[in-house]
Amino acid sequence: MSDLAAAETPLLDDSVKGCLDFKGRPVHRSNSGGWTSASFIIAVEVAERFAYYGISSNLITYLTGPLGLSTAAAAAQVNSWSGVATLLPLLGAFLADSFLGRYRTIILASLVCILGLGLLTLSATLPSVTTSGAPNADNVTLNTSSMLQYQVILFFFSLYLVAFGQGGHKPCVQAFGADQFDAEHPVECKAKSSFFNWWYFSIAAGILLTLLILNYIQENLSWVLGFAIPAIVMAVGLLVFLLGTMTYRFSVEGDKESPFVRIGRVFILAIRNRKIASSAIATEESFKQFKFLDKALLASDSTMEQGKVCSMREVEEAKAVLRLAPIWATCLIYAVVFAQTSILFTKQGATMDRSITRGIEIPAATLQCFISFSILLFIPIYDRIVVPLARAFTGKPGGITMLQRIGTGIAVSAIAMVIAALVEMKRLQTAREHGLVDKPNVTVPMWVWWLVPQYSLCGLSDVLAIVGLQEFYYDQMPNELRSIGIAFYLSILGFGSFLSSFLISVIETVTGKDGRDSWFADNLNRAHLDYFYWLLAALSALGLALYVYSARSYIYARRSTS
Repeated sequence: MSDLAAAETPLLDDSVKGCLDFKGRPVHRSNSGGWTSASFIIAVEVAERFAYYGISSNLITYLTGPLGLSTAAAAAQVNSWSGVATLLPLLGAFLADSFLGRYRTIILASLVCILGLGLLTLSATLPSVTTSGAPNADNVTLNTSSMLQYQVILFFFSLYLVAFGQGGHKPCVQAFGADQFDAEHPVECKAKSSFFNWWYFSIAAGILLTLLILNYIQENLSWVLGFAIPAIVMAVGLLVFLLGTMTYRFSVEGDKESPFVRIGRVFILAIRNRKIASSAIATEESFKQFKFLDKALLASDSTMEQGKVCSMREVEEAKAVLRLAPIWATCLIYAVVFAQTSILFTKQGATMDRSITRGIEIPAATLQCFISFSILLFIPIYDRIVVPLARAFTGKPGGITMLQRIGTGIAVSAIAMVIAALVEMKRLQTAREHGLVDKPNVTVPMWVWWLVPQYSLCGLSDVLAIVGLQEFYYDQMPNELRSIGIAFYLSILGFGSFLSSFLISVIETVTGKDGRDSWFADNLNRAHLDYFYWLLAALSALGLALYVYSARSYIYARRSTS
């Protein structure tokens, strides 16, 4: 009898609490979840990032080329689209967590992305500004103008369709991937922390492939092919995701009521009961912050009649969401620094000696590859060397806490801005020494490799801060709101991008008064990007100080081992 019990014990231990398979049956650890399931999910994310960056990384070139927009108009369109694409995950996460679920949202969002990319390819087949021109000027010009108008409408409709698709895809797929690891299991708990590292590693590899291959195809071979390839890759990625369906773990819904309704009720009742004495409320460790929400636990006569009294779990959920706000706010300066890698760093590189051999130059936009190279280098080092060493001292699954990791990344980004400022000072000095101050079209005799340290530090900062933010906002949100958690992390980058544009606009106006050269003058040899980098370094130091203050007072959710 004891032998039979011993034989059955592994089977009992093999079950995963709180999870079902795609048919609603209990799942077992041996044939579900883990890295096997995560690999299918990572595949569709790599495909989506390949497709997204295949459009976004070279979008301004297409707008100013085939569509014939001015540089200013094209830049405004790119900023608007990027901002919308970064904020739409908030809507997608709401729909997933409240109605559709993550699995179904990923499928629907992927189909919308594929449709958008397909229509984008179709729009590229229509006559454009660069291909127009023929005899019979009056009739042909009229027809071409009409066709171009249809092309522009179809193009932007397709472009925002892609943005809507990624808005549903982006917050759900990472949360669904992390769901495949059981935080209650000691081995899988460590694997979950590692998952966020290798997730970002895979994305960096996909982006690097895009920058090296797809941009060349678009500019030198065909825009139609350059848009069609992302559509095909996205379709293949969705197919791979569907192939893993039988291995996925689906979290059991703990409460049929929408989590937004539960959390909203806590705030409403806390306000309604604000005048009631709260001496009867127990003072636990988790109640030390945001004590005004504790009054949602009290029952007034009206709430008793309606049966509307919040539980301790609901109050803790509301506090968990509110505790994330200071961390979100203090990371915005980091997001401003993050936005510079694809804007001002590229402008710096465009003025420098980018030749590899005689007649071969590195495109300025391709310099962003150094960030991907840095990520691909540092993630294995961090995951396989740094984390095990730190774990031996701290006993924490992630080696250090999530907030410590994010703070270290913010500090590295501040150092990157200092390095960028010093390099820009050197570039300006070189331009002056060679009499190139008023010759903006002449290459400054300074190797572009001087930019590698600031790109590499930005990559290291991403490994620490970006991956840390992903894990933190997933881990610290209530279970039913984890897609919203990922969307919150993305919104930091979105708002940071808008804040960067606002900051540049204000500085441009202030420093360019009375006909003076502004910090961002078109002639970079008369501009002062170095001043802007010093400003960002100072703001980063201030932001880090505020972040440390917020992090020191942060109380982790009880389920977290960090």
